[in-house]
Amino acid sequence: MRLPGGIRARIAIALVGIVAGALATAYFIVVPSLERRLVDARIEQLEKLAVPLVAGFPDDRFRWQEAVESYSGVSGARVVALEVLSTSPPALRAFADSRRGRSGDIAEDAVALRALVTGTVERGRVVSGMRDYGSVAIPVGEDAVLLFQADLADSLATVELVQERLLLATGFALALALALGLTAAGMLANRLRRLEAAAERIAGGDFEVPIIDRGDDEIAQLAHALDRMRVQLAQLDNARREFVANASHELRTPIFSLGGFLELIADEELDEETRRRFLETMQGQVERLAKLSTDLLDLSTVDAGQLRVTREPVALPVVVETLATELGHVAAASGHALETRADPSAWASADPERVLQAGRALVVNALVHTPSGTRIRVVSRRAGGRAQLTVEDDGPGIPRSQQEAVFDRFYRVEGGKASGSGLGLAIARELARLMDGEVRLGSEPGRTTFTLDLPAAAPPSANTGSDAAPFSRENAGAEGARTT
Repeated sequence: MRLPGGIRARIAIALVGIVAGALATAYFIVVPSLERRLVDARIEQLEKLAVPLVAGFPDDRFRWQEAVESYSGVSGARVVALEVLSTSPPALRAFADSRRGRSGDIAEDAVALRALVTGTVERGRVVSGMRDYGSVAIPVGEDAVLLFQADLADSLATVELVQERLLLATGFALALALALGLTAAGMLANRLRRLEAAAERIAGGDFEVPIIDRGDDEIAQLAHALDRMRVQLAQLDNARREFVANASHELRTPIFSLGGFLELIADEELDEETRRRFLETMQGQVERLAKLSTDLLDLSTVDAGQLRVTREPVALPVVVETLATELGHVAAASGHALETRADPSAWASADPERVLQAGRALVVNALVHTPSGTRIRVVSRRAGGRAQLTVEDDGPGIPRSQQEAVFDRFYRVEGGKASGSGLGLAIARELARLMDGEVRLGSEPGRTTFTLDLPAAAPPSANTGSDAAPFSRENAGAEGARTT
């Protein structure tokens, strides 16, 4: 059943329960122990007074009444001289009583009967007429038992007073615990409600208002965690918005271009040469759309955690040669010098297709975004337990403050949107991460290096001599500007 008041009521009830349990435990420990100690002390005091008195008890039964009255005055207790009627079964009869009243009930006193049977001093607590008494019974020869009986009302009154005060203190403590519990629980509940409201704002897409809690407990830690989540979600939301805007821009440009060319072809009387140029331009725009859609698909697959990579030995020298073969004509057309250098021992444990895709992105980035005449080197090497594919260029370099941002999607050093898809370096880094590697950037004026670092693999003996042989190439061509 759900309690009204929520966590506030539950905390208050729990606190009251704890206080009540603690006080009840204290009550059942203190009160019985105190009562037992006070009763034992009173009976022990009575015994210390009674034993010396019995030594002078007269043998003459006619003097017993005088003696018990005298002993009563000294001990402050009721004193009864009990005549032994028989020992088996034990039977006693009151012969003299300091009260001079009815004494029939006293003959059945359990302590006196026990003293008759054992023949020794006995003591104990008895209840008679709804009152508690402390009794000390002392045998006197074989004819009598002298019984001292003290009312325990004073001792029990002290216990009752302590009990009353303890109950009052318990009631006060419970009321105080309830008040403090409700207050403290209300404060905690208010803090939790503020966090709930903040979570609702975040769920609604409002990331502007910071989540602040000035405590130093677990709720404050939760608030700090929620605020960090708010900041990260805000960053992700901004990245999503920018990604959608940039992707829309990159898609819109070739689509508008294609639309414009199609209108010209449909509406204008064009000569064959112009029509051919238009078709070539349109083909380039279609290729640009295909490349962008492929890159977006790869990134969405990576983001969804659905991209799978294989693990097998990959000869990086072969990757270097393949990249030079594929992109040599691009380097020649853009006026770049493309050089290669391969280390036959550079074998990586990775996915061969993904390594080639990442290496292609690094080389294309250098070809497209460095000035004409820049020398570009594609190098494979082994460094300890790592295999590396490095793309170096002699371009102007990337400012240190922007080096990490070049891996962002659609980012370029000058700001704004990239001239290409702007996704190549982002894809390369994600592919490297999936293969337990990384892409590192080092840049200074006159030299920029992108390194694809992967776990090394032992080169198969059959392929070491042929597939990984070093070679070098150079090509030259036209001009570009570095972007990512």
